[in-house]
Amino acid sequence: MFEQNQAYTRLSRAQIKANAKQAMANQRGISILITFLFMLIAGAGSIFAGIPFLGALIVTALPWFIVMPLTVGMSGSFLNVYNGQQIGVGDMFTTTFTGNYLRKVGGMAWMSLWAFLWSLLFFVPGIIKAIAYSMTPYILAVHPNVTATDALKLSLRMTQGHKGELFVFYLSWIGWLLLSGLTLGILYIVHVGPYMQTAMAGYFVELRNRAVASGAIQPHELDPQPVVA
Repeated sequence: MFEQNQAYTRLSRAQIKANAKQAMANQRGISILITFLFMLIAGAGSIFAGIPFLGALIVTALPWFIVMPLTVGMSGSFLNVYNGQQIGVGDMFTTTFTGNYLRKVGGMAWMSLWAFLWSLLFFVPGIIKAIAYSMTPYILAVHPNVTATDALKLSLRMTQGHKGELFVFYLSWIGWLLLSGLTLGILYIVHVGPYMQTAMAGYFVELRNRAVASGAIQPHELDPQPVVA
């Protein structure tokens, strides 16, 4: 069951990034490997794109049934990195494909659908809602009894009043991402990606703690009792 640290102290963006940088450095090798494997799998569809019918089927199915739920597994792995827990590369796949896999597929598909619908109202509303939904994969990863639709609702409540702060946090990575582009993605794999993913996991921890401390979310909502038929 989720229990907030009684000695919780609110952290700034700089403190979260500093903690993430140190935590990632402690497990740099496995963090790099997880980042590389995720990027490799996410780009695998292009290999099959030229195959008639089968290629189209793989390209269509890969994002929905592999990449999006694998995002949940990766988020859970980097959350463990941020919390100082030792991880293995298999943890990403275990989190993804065990413990109600379809819930993770559904949760990420539900998030993507709503983000897409909001983006139809022009660019700014799409960005705002994408930020509001950004905690969903972490909730799906570490709170197994939260339903796919409730994960989205909890993300909205966690980010309420903090979307501007999160927007600045995401903007702070632009320089790193530009440098990564100049190195053809190598810098992203060996440093920027693991660092950024660990820091994003740290922000989830911070926003979850803030939401519980303020009463915006009750602890039992993060660990509801599973329904028994």
